Amino acid sequence: MIGRRAALLGGVGLVAACTAGGHLGEARAPSGFVTVDGTGFRRGGKPYRYAGANIWYGAWLGADTAYGNRARLGRELDRLKALGVRNLRILGSAELSPLKNSITPGFRDKSATYNEDLLKGLDWTLAEMAKRDMTGVIYLTNFWEWSGGMMTYLSWVNGGKFINMNDPAHPWPEFADWNAAFYTNGQAQAMYRDYIRAVVSRTNSVTGVAYAADPTIMAWQLANEPRPAGGATVAVPNLPNFYRWIDEAARYIKTLDPNHLVSTGSEGLKGSVEREDVVLAAHRSPSIDYLTTHIWPNNWTWMDAGNLAGTYDAGAAKVAEYIDAHIRLATTLGKPLVIEEFGYPRDGKTAYDPTITTVYKDRFYRQIYAAIEANAKAGGPLTGSNFWAWNGEARTPHADHRFQRGDLGYMGDPPHEPQGWYGVFDSDASTQAVIRAHASAMAAL
Repeated sequence: MIGRRAALLGGVGLVAACTAGGHLGEARAPSGFVTVDGTGFRRGGKPYRYAGANIWYGAWLGADTAYGNRARLGRELDRLKALGVRNLRILGSAELSPLKNSITPGFRDKSATYNEDLLKGLDWTLAEMAKRDMTGVIYLTNFWEWSGGMMTYLSWVNGGKFINMNDPAHPWPEFADWNAAFYTNGQAQAMYRDYIRAVVSRTNSVTGVAYAADPTIMAWQLANEPRPAGGATVAVPNLPNFYRWIDEAARYIKTLDPNHLVSTGSEGLKGSVEREDVVLAAHRSPSIDYLTTHIWPNNWTWMDAGNLAGTYDAGAAKVAEYIDAHIRLATTLGKPLVIEEFGYPRDGKTAYDPTITTVYKDRFYRQIYAAIEANAKAGGPLTGSNFWAWNGEARTPHADHRFQRGDLGYMGDPPHEPQGWYGVFDSDASTQAVIRAHASAMAAL
């Protein structure tokens, strides 16, 4: 059962989420904000289509602390702007966690006293983005362990119990199935909403502009990759709670901030037990303004990183099918679609160093971008993308390419992953050329 407080804050619940059509984006009036117009975005009275990037660590660099690096943040934003990147997806929460691979410091711990240094780092990041006419998508928790996330919230209210991702004693999908209890736990959701209220209602300490009045923010996102369960199963008893959480959390954000869009942060089918009806129900709430999807051929075993020449084409065919499926789903709902994560390894099974080539990665990027351009030209719902992720000038000091607590060279590859696995370095000239060409094509539409 959803806790009493969560239910009161949520307003209309599951029935509305699964039956109401449309969305709230059309009501947005201020011209500086990104709004929804049918299956597209608008900004400043014009269609808004974009090439974007993920840079989860923006607030850490923006913090005026020993772990921050505002000069580097400025350089990275300049590099991205020069590529034509117009939108950044950034992490706006991190729960200080007992989980093995979680980032420190966090935005919050179990208490209601939040980390003002990191919040000011987020302020600084948004202020610097505004100078470069960039917009941002800010996600407000994580299904996965690398920033604490839902498992950490659960541990705060269940007496400290948790399991680590990739723990041999708890093989997949135990982590994801355990995590999905978040959608039924009123105490955990109340803490999550308290944090949402603090961030969404915040006033930027650098600009003096309330977040709710800042057009630099394109959208708030409920979480990174929320899932109702682990693997693809016929019976998913937690689905009603999952739908209710999406609708009520999104509605709550709208009560605090009617100016900005709200999205789920979903992977799409892979995050919806591979069922189209689940994707549709999860995004039908009128408080969810657009659909998101993520594409990870390597993580999903659609290709073999040790045999790219022999398996790339088969994986590319599955990528094409996946994109087409989500275009169809977005068209059914009449909402825009963003491919807000996509990643591919360098040329080799354990290839993390920036000196290693990116021939197949570049092909993958070109495939994603060609699909977006074609659909956008045809007036379809596919309106933007964010590659995963920008590494920039960061380099790991460790021969094993593993993140260690205390490392300050933040990369797009989070601390649970090999540093250099999927990210784009400032020296990746060929990949950057692909990004630049796509950004130019989108700007010309």
